[in-house]
Amino acid sequence: MYIHQTYCISAQQDLLQDDIEQINEPIDKKLLAIEPSYEKIPPGILRRMGKSIRMGVGAALPLISETKVDGIILGSANAGMDDCVKFLNQMVQYEEGQLTPGSFVQSTGNVIAGQLGLITKNKGYNITHIHLGLAFENALLDAMMQLNANASNSYLVGGVDEISPFHYNIETLAGSYKSEDISNKKLYESDSPGCVVGEGATMFIVNNSADGAIAKVKAISSLHSSDLDLVQQQLKSFLQKNLAEGETIDLFLSGENGDNRTLPFYQAVESIAGEDTAIVRYKHMTGDFATASALGLWYACQFLKNQSLPGHMLKRQSSKAAFSNILIYNNFKGVQHSFVLVSAN
Repeated sequence: MYIHQTYCISAQQDLLQDDIEQINEPIDKKLLAIEPSYEKIPPGILRRMGKSIRMGVGAALPLISETKVDGIILGSANAGMDDCVKFLNQMVQYEEGQLTPGSFVQSTGNVIAGQLGLITKNKGYNITHIHLGLAFENALLDAMMQLNANASNSYLVGGVDEISPFHYNIETLAGSYKSEDISNKKLYESDSPGCVVGEGATMFIVNNSADGAIAKVKAISSLHSSDLDLVQQQLKSFLQKNLAEGETIDLFLSGENGDNRTLPFYQAVESIAGEDTAIVRYKHMTGDFATASALGLWYACQFLKNQSLPGHMLKRQSSKAAFSNILIYNNFKGVQHSFVLVSAN
């Protein structure tokens, strides 16, 4: 499966910012997305949209308004969670009487993909995968299966999640986030549980054509486990199956997020990737959230295209002059693991 176009909305105005002193810091422990003006969304529709819907539609329209796609495949852990809570609160407040339909309509999981289909009059395959930390990976797998069945088609694939007040409070009580105020510039130096939460939307146009492609998604694998040995075994099998003889991983794109509870998994994967494999971390730029791996794939595309890395993202350098195989590993809450192998076209 080949990636031809990408677009993202994130907490940074420049995700490839080379000067770490210029990156945006968390506000109230949150790395909030910087939203564009959304010029392609009709104003009458825009004012009714919740944040996740704005970001998802706003990141997708620049791609699909110029390129026809045969289907829309998204991943989101929470989708319209904020609107869902608003609607539930209205049910209590008005005793199930005169309720506002807007919040209900925008509270369903498939609202972003649905809005995109309506705005662009796209009547093709339209689905949203909601699998927490594997939502985006399942969307990618779905796209690969669709392309296996419909070789000439093109699809929009993406991942979207927001920081809703309700979800943030629940996750804070569950211990998912840092309890202390911490600079994202010092994130990897912390030795405490929790991460810095982020949000964003990332979109890709994919098809089976290698002509003009930015990158190729060679393989995807995922598992649910808290067993470190099992994760290592799965990765070894994954690399053995998908790398040709003599091929190696040139760049390991790590989803390390400053949480000392998941650090052993990332260290285990680093050891398997090889001593001369460059290691890059990105979540001090984006924050962590269920579909942050979509931003990891966006970074992989940029690194393959530009063959350069911002210095502050490097954890370990390599002697290799260039890289063509990138392994993306993401760990969500210590139990959901994904491996994505991306290569140059």
